[in-house]
Amino acid sequence: MVLLFGAATLIALALQTMLPYWLPIGPYVPDLVLILAVDLGLRHHGAIAALMAFVMGYAIDAFSGTQIGLNAFMITLVFLLTYEMSSRLLVTNVVVGILAVFAGVLIKDLGSIAISSGFGGLGQRGLMADLFGQAAITALIAPLVFLALARSKKLLGLLTPGRREDNTPARRWLK
Repeated sequence: MVLLFGAATLIALALQTMLPYWLPIGPYVPDLVLILAVDLGLRHHGAIAALMAFVMGYAIDAFSGTQIGLNAFMITLVFLLTYEMSSRLLVTNVVVGILAVFAGVLIKDLGSIAISSGFGGLGQRGLMADLFGQAAITALIAPLVFLALARSKKLLGLLTPGRREDNTPARRWLK
């Protein structure tokens, strides 16, 4: 599992870095690493998953060159909130994942802005429109990333029967 999410994080970081050069999408670059953190929070509970979320956030910090630790903190916070939400719900399906990704992007970006530039930067109307646009695009891409992760886990034999991520016929409600 660690190697799968490590490779997925590197691919996500490469795509997030290159997408603005390939496509004219401006500020609407999907946050693929956050989708991975939400998947960790929904389906993998334990200290290793929390450590992986922190390392994924720290990798964003290393690639972006911004304040070291800010993205690590925000990605870990989104992971913990998603973990708490999934432990309280009976069913964690794609719709719950999409909503968690949308809220996670808003929490991460608003928290990063509030910490790095103070709360005065949150009142700009154009900024809020861009944040909601990025959250919507990231939420729309989330099911594809969840599907790719589930197929990769199945291909590598990482699914254990009876777990939340198991999609056997006896557990059809998870689709």
